[in-house]
Amino acid sequence: MTDYVRLEALRMLRNKRYVIFVVVFPVVFYLIFSSVYGDQADAGGLSGRAYFLVSMSAYGGLAASLMSTAVPWAQERGSGWLRQLQITPLAGWKIITTKLIASMLLVLPAILLVSAAAMLFQGVSMPPGRWLGLLAAMWLGVAPFTALGLAIGSLLPPDTAQPVSMMGMFALALFGGLWIPLEVMPEGMRGVARLLPSADYVGVGHGIVAGDGLPPGDLLALAGWAVVLGVIAVLAYRRAVARA
Repeated sequence: MTDYVRLEALRMLRNKRYVIFVVVFPVVFYLIFSSVYGDQADAGGLSGRAYFLVSMSAYGGLAASLMSTAVPWAQERGSGWLRQLQITPLAGWKIITTKLIASMLLVLPAILLVSAAAMLFQGVSMPPGRWLGLLAAMWLGVAPFTALGLAIGSLLPPDTAQPVSMMGMFALALFGGLWIPLEVMPEGMRGVARLLPSADYVGVGHGIVAGDGLPPGDLLALAGWAVVLGVIAVLAYRRAVARA
């Protein structure tokens, strides 16, 4: 299973779209937003530099988790690779676990690079424990989006999975408060944001950076989304296997 994880990770790292959308864009967006809004503070007192550190880390994690699961999984189903995996010694649970592990590994570059840019170029400073807490939250918090990507890849053909995952990624980022602070959103958009896991994801990160610890409401909501979408992903995977 270790070799399979390495194969999956290396394949995505060679993907130019992954490198551009998931690694380069979050860092570039962070440097732009933090330079323009760095001296401003949100309603919670966070500076623009700290606010967009969380938001762009979350965007990178969201993009990485969806791009490394939805389209590749749909392509493997369409090419017959799933049928080939079923005749290998790998059990079904190992195949899906490999996908999850590989996706989690591919989330790290964007989160780490945005954090490095915040420290090196924007002077963001926090106690080591708070940095570690933020990195852990941003990393583990992608679980709902990884499950969503696997569900999309299991249910849709490749030519449909790609636009659906891209639109889903941008919708979650835009309406979840990753690009626009919730406080300045129109009331209607704010109501939509409160229903999305991306808002809970970024809310957990903002709570850590502000020094308030883990926000219980956002944490519980994110965990709930992980369970619900995880169940949907498993059911969708079983359906895909039955049809393979």
